[in-house]
Amino acid sequence: MIALGGRLFYLQVAAAPKYKTAALEIQSRNIVTPAIRGMILDSSGKPLAVNQVGLVITVDRSKIDGLKDKGESVLRKLARALKVDYPSIYGKTRLCGEKVAPELTGKARCWNGSRYQPIPVTLTATEDVALQIAEHSEIYFGVEASPQGFRFYPAPEGSNSAHVLGYVGPVSENDLLKERERPLYVNEVLGKAGLEYQYDDLLRGTPGVKTIVVDRREAATSVLKESAPISGDHLVTSIDAKLQSVVEQQLLAAIARARGGSVDKKGARKADSGAAIVMDVKTGRILAMASYPTYDPNIWENGISQQQASDLYSDAKSVPALSRALQGTFAPASTFKVISVVAADRAGYDLNGTYDCPAQFKVGNRIFNNYESKGVGRVKLEQGIAVSCDTLWYKIAFDQWIKDGGLKPKKNANNYFYAAAKDFRVGKKTGIDLPSESSGRLADRDWRAAWYERNKNYFCNYQKRASKSQLTPYLIAIAKENCIDGDKVRAGDAVNFAIGQGDTTMTPLQMAQMYSAIANGGTIWKPTVAWGIVTPAGEKVRVITPEKLGKLPVTKRALNFLHKALRLVVTDGTAKWRFDGMPVAISAKTGTGEVYGKNLDGSFKDTTSWFASYGPTENPRYAVVMMVSQGGTGSGASGPSVRKIYEAIFGIEGSKIDNTKAIFPSGPPKVLPLKVKANVISE
Repeated sequence: MIALGGRLFYLQVAAAPKYKTAALEIQSRNIVTPAIRGMILDSSGKPLAVNQVGLVITVDRSKIDGLKDKGESVLRKLARALKVDYPSIYGKTRLCGEKVAPELTGKARCWNGSRYQPIPVTLTATEDVALQIAEHSEIYFGVEASPQGFRFYPAPEGSNSAHVLGYVGPVSENDLLKERERPLYVNEVLGKAGLEYQYDDLLRGTPGVKTIVVDRREAATSVLKESAPISGDHLVTSIDAKLQSVVEQQLLAAIARARGGSVDKKGARKADSGAAIVMDVKTGRILAMASYPTYDPNIWENGISQQQASDLYSDAKSVPALSRALQGTFAPASTFKVISVVAADRAGYDLNGTYDCPAQFKVGNRIFNNYESKGVGRVKLEQGIAVSCDTLWYKIAFDQWIKDGGLKPKKNANNYFYAAAKDFRVGKKTGIDLPSESSGRLADRDWRAAWYERNKNYFCNYQKRASKSQLTPYLIAIAKENCIDGDKVRAGDAVNFAIGQGDTTMTPLQMAQMYSAIANGGTIWKPTVAWGIVTPAGEKVRVITPEKLGKLPVTKRALNFLHKALRLVVTDGTAKWRFDGMPVAISAKTGTGEVYGKNLDGSFKDTTSWFASYGPTENPRYAVVMMVSQGGTGSGASGPSVRKIYEAIFGIEGSKIDNTKAIFPSGPPKVLPLKVKANVISE
């Protein structure tokens, strides 16, 4: 009796709130009104992402799936009303990953949400069609027509910005399973990539929820509680839409230039991808960021086809979904030599001295060439940077490798080159406020040992594991060498490292961060795209302040040398032919990264074009970096486009400066734009 009494007390008193809530859940229903999603704005207040209102036709799979024909007759009638073919309507109502009949595969689109939420089949229905559906609900069972908001990317100034903005999508079943600060509802949308994902919590707002009590016939009897939706805040970015458009156009121009075969007096290049970034060197804010190939961010709202989805991740299409700016990793080539300068300074080399720059340098039985095998005799180190001499760095790096113990490194080895690269944050993410950033790779001794542990079995059994196309004498010899001592940094690895070749890789964003630090005197900034948060009423919530990640541990002597040498690249070096007559002084370094391997069509891969720069030289404010994969030389493909970007920033026409035409007449904006348009626009 005591036990029974205790149990009754627990159920009726202690656990009463719990069971009352459970009972209400059975008797109650939530009617959810999604909040209006906040806009994403450029630095002057131009909308980059807004909400557009249209007449939306939706299909409820939970209803039509219960029909004898699984809703086929309803969908066919709907297709006729919308004047589209049946496969397109059918495909849009299929879940991503759901099997689709073979005859519908070519036109199949998919819904990446839940089957228990209305699935939009068109966002732009006419009033006549909407009225027809509303009046004949018995014919269009499970189909509804209503005015709804959907995300729209208006591309101000012709800018695309797909990889920066990202996109939104419906709540999936996996999303509902994740723990969050507040519950999700199936008719909300979530940020899936880019800024939409990174700042989803503040953009999404809070939906309105009306909880009603229903009887056994599902008829509403009373309202338990009701809350109004709260619109999301606006996100103001440091992106300038006009500059973004210029950068995108000039990246395309560099791609076309490389493919046209008019650069370097050589034939057409593959030029399969690229990236370009403009960064404020005093704050780390991103003013423009472009990636090629790209895509239309509005395809997600209109319903993505199977072919479009396939193309986004297709190697044959160069994977348009991949942001080359922060996810693409490439050998940095000669742009890396700024790090080698710091290493040489620490090792005691005279930065004002002269060094031999022969056409070749021999390491063991292997010949390492200057690019295009040209020698320039004895030069000052700054001139060696200007003409991008490789062999003088081969000599310095080889000597340091010997001093560090060669294949048997000393416990107290200096490792000047690896240490300098680590200080420049090579192999570390920049920390930008965008998802899925790559870290690149610092191929030092630790990395080499870890790499060997992961791959030694493959190399030691190469002839059994490799495909027939990989069984060439050269690759077999490399595999044998890696099997024997792949865990060691060999002399060839050391000399390659000094000129940014070999296994070390960087993203264009890391390159921009590095050259910004050199430009501003040594401060390493955490790159940011978001600048501030503003309420729909135009009130400032907060400013996202720039964050310092540290200082470059370099001597003032080395920093001054770099400023002088990088200016010489433009006035008397590899970039001179592209910047003659430029009225604003620019400092830069070109890079031509050699790549091993073949393309899908069997052709050998071409060199990576790098151009890293900052300006104005005397008082740097902007860092501009461009990379074109398989684009040829740095100055040939990327150089002219980088110049055009600077001309747009400063308002340069020919050899004159016109401030009235400058994108930033007095530098990037300093005050958040608070006057913004309504965050919902009519179609």
